[in-house]
Amino acid sequence: MNEKSTVQPDLLQNLEDKARKIRRHIITMTHAAGSGHPGGSLSAAEIVSALFFSELKVDPQNPKWPDRDRFVLSKGHAAPVLYAALAEKGFFPVEEIKNLRKIDHFLQGHPDMKKVPGVDMSTGSLGQGLSAALGMALAFKLDQKESRVWALLGDGELQEGQIWEAAMAAAHYKLDNLAAFVDYNGLQIDGTIEEVMSCHPIAEKFKAFGWHVLEVDGHDLPQILNAIATAKESKGKPTCIVAKTIKGKGVSFMEDQVGWHGNAPNAEQYEKAMAELG
Repeated sequence: MNEKSTVQPDLLQNLEDKARKIRRHIITMTHAAGSGHPGGSLSAAEIVSALFFSELKVDPQNPKWPDRDRFVLSKGHAAPVLYAALAEKGFFPVEEIKNLRKIDHFLQGHPDMKKVPGVDMSTGSLGQGLSAALGMALAFKLDQKESRVWALLGDGELQEGQIWEAAMAAAHYKLDNLAAFVDYNGLQIDGTIEEVMSCHPIAEKFKAFGWHVLEVDGHDLPQILNAIATAKESKGKPTCIVAKTIKGKGVSFMEDQVGWHGNAPNAEQYEKAMAELG
């Protein structure tokens, strides 16, 4: 997909700026915590930027607004990318991100919907987020509401059987108000997804389960925005957007390195990363 000409320059610049800020926040909070998951957070920065700053119908002043859209971070260990977006959106002060993973602070290593304003689902146990998202989407249908549900899955997470039960159910109930991004960076904590447990071919599997499927460059904002618009036009099917990404994107020494799945940058690495991110 290549739709650069259809995106307003001001919108594109704003989303690029947000993605860069999100990446800086990810590095800042994981460095401050001395732990966390920077790799899979950095890979999803453009996807999250596009959703939170162009698409999602939410109100930071009223996080529990009943008619808001819902976002489910199914790969909950990538909490830093969600916290960064929520802070930039105004759900809580940006300064709070330096408290990631501190005891008794609301920004824990995985999102907690009871403690973090703007989090719609507590996640962390991989494979469960898509089931929660389809339940939300089904409820909207039953209540005849126009709100939509967006989920973000990891590619390694597709190894969980519950993903495919949810995929089957979402298609069965014709949930065209549900869309799931797959952050397809090809790496998980123990290696490549091919080495651990291949989930290929991803697009073809979702198609076989009855989904409308799109494939994009997950760092190309025009492609992402076009996929979001296309997903909203889909009728009678949920949409899966397979977004090819690079784990650790934006920080040279983290890119495509499995070791940065769950390690925090030290002081020297922090300075280098922030210099690269500008």
